[in-house]
Amino acid sequence: MSEEKNNKLEMTRHSLSHIMAAAILKLYPKVKFAIGPAVADGFYYDLDFGKQKISDGDLIKIEEEMKNIIKANLLFEKFELPIAKALAREKKSGQVYKLELIKDFKKSGEKFVSYYKLGQFTDLCRGPHIKSAGQIQNGSWRLEKLAGAYWRGDEKNKMLTRIYGLAFAAKAELANYLKMLEEAEKRDHRKLGKELDLFSFHEVAPGMTFFHPKGAVIYEELKKFWVKAQKEFDYQYVYCPSMLDVSIWKQSGHWDHYKDDMYFLRFEDGEKQYALRPMDCPGAILIYNNSLKSYRDLPLRYAEPGLITRKEKSGQLNGLLRVQQFTQDDAHIFITADQVEGEIKNVISLVDRIYAPFGMKYKAYLSTRPDDFMGDIESWNKAEKALKKILDEIYGAGNYGLKEKDGAFYGPKIDYQLEDAIGRTWQCATVQLDFQMPLKFGCKYIDNNGKEAVPVLIHRTIMGSFERFMGILIEHYVGAFPLWLSPVQVKIISVGQAHAEYCRKLAAEFEIEDIRVEVDETDETVGNKIRKAVAEKAPYMLVVGDREMASTNLSVRDRGEKQTREINKAEFIKEVREKIKKRK
Repeated sequence: MSEEKNNKLEMTRHSLSHIMAAAILKLYPKVKFAIGPAVADGFYYDLDFGKQKISDGDLIKIEEEMKNIIKANLLFEKFELPIAKALAREKKSGQVYKLELIKDFKKSGEKFVSYYKLGQFTDLCRGPHIKSAGQIQNGSWRLEKLAGAYWRGDEKNKMLTRIYGLAFAAKAELANYLKMLEEAEKRDHRKLGKELDLFSFHEVAPGMTFFHPKGAVIYEELKKFWVKAQKEFDYQYVYCPSMLDVSIWKQSGHWDHYKDDMYFLRFEDGEKQYALRPMDCPGAILIYNNSLKSYRDLPLRYAEPGLITRKEKSGQLNGLLRVQQFTQDDAHIFITADQVEGEIKNVISLVDRIYAPFGMKYKAYLSTRPDDFMGDIESWNKAEKALKKILDEIYGAGNYGLKEKDGAFYGPKIDYQLEDAIGRTWQCATVQLDFQMPLKFGCKYIDNNGKEAVPVLIHRTIMGSFERFMGILIEHYVGAFPLWLSPVQVKIISVGQAHAEYCRKLAAEFEIEDIRVEVDETDETVGNKIRKAVAEKAPYMLVVGDREMASTNLSVRDRGEKQTREINKAEFIKEVREKIKKRK
């Protein structure tokens, strides 16, 4: 979509939030309005209904009133007021949330604020908006759901009602999006995780994953694959404590930028305060600083599958996709300034290596300096210029995205978004170029002239975290993992008890060949056993009865097929081993 169309769609979504608010005011005259922005895929408005309760069923009548406003083609009319008059206006109207916003504008030095009028509804708003409500295409939008939201995202504040809406440029786009939502519901990793017995969550450790045996197999296979890839690219492994003195986090800058997302511990009054690590970088830096390095030691690549703990609000947790504790597939690379280009390209090659077996498209993005950046602008400009040059060379100008102000607080980065089987994108790999933290920690090396110099630091993850990447894969594959990742690779079904011992011997042969196998010798009908095996999504199913016991061949049913095929046992083992080796 072009930038012009994107801007128009964002204006339409923002305008729909005002149309929804105008409809709600007519239906619920005592409502208090908070904020109503455009968001990805639509819009929302946060509202305070006081003692009055509304439910999903009320969305229908709100939608009908919105349609009336659109049909009437009401104009969006802008006007401005001096801060003092705006404060008096909102104080008189009793719109306490708007009053609070205007007070903040006053503190920041604003002299005027703007409003938009739509029929009887007038809202504090910077805009812009479309010219009139009638410009919105019928069938291109709908209200989606209700949710709770704390005012200003602070759980100490009042819980408001958030009403979400969907909006697209055309009716067909909304229809396609709704189909995608239906498909996404089928792929929900939380539902599949329960059905396939992969993991669970418990109140005693909110947002922390309990991996069951089958889930642990997938987790370990991902980790083994990652470990092997690091070795191929000359990484060394380090392991650091998960709890460090808060002085380290103050030195690194995480205290200023991240402390609200950290867990702290103090064992007794007066003792030092510690923090569970929300990032791995300080540990790697302390190892680097443990001895003086030479330019001959660089690049120095430290890889660490590091345990991370971050404080998340309960409403933000989302299965494996948003947890409080996870293992990040992290690495920190210490380099000289003239090694930046070569090493970033080396990391991009590793990104390609790790993503290749999963068959997902991916796109690179340059994320630039955020408002709360650390360090001097000159080094930031230098870092951004270096990353842009690399992306231009590898992907070509215009063939990667730009995320303005989305860099880490210590440096710009290259981010990668993966596209899954139904077109959703997921942020995974990040490659961050850091000129700041080595300075803060006094990192040194001896250059080729025998003088002390400061290294450059690359922070990078590729899967992001094993937990989140696993959640993405569950939804991408709908739980039907490729052979190499499947918890059970071959499911053997015994027709009756007379065949159970043979099935166990057959399973032992597969296990010797490092093939994960499971035997179902329960006292159930063969039909029930087959249905269970199909639901478990094992890549191969073998049904063993009298005929199979008397033959040197196996009767194999491939996942997704209803018919079986005959294959020699040795050939079948070879086939499975080769597919596992090639990660298919």
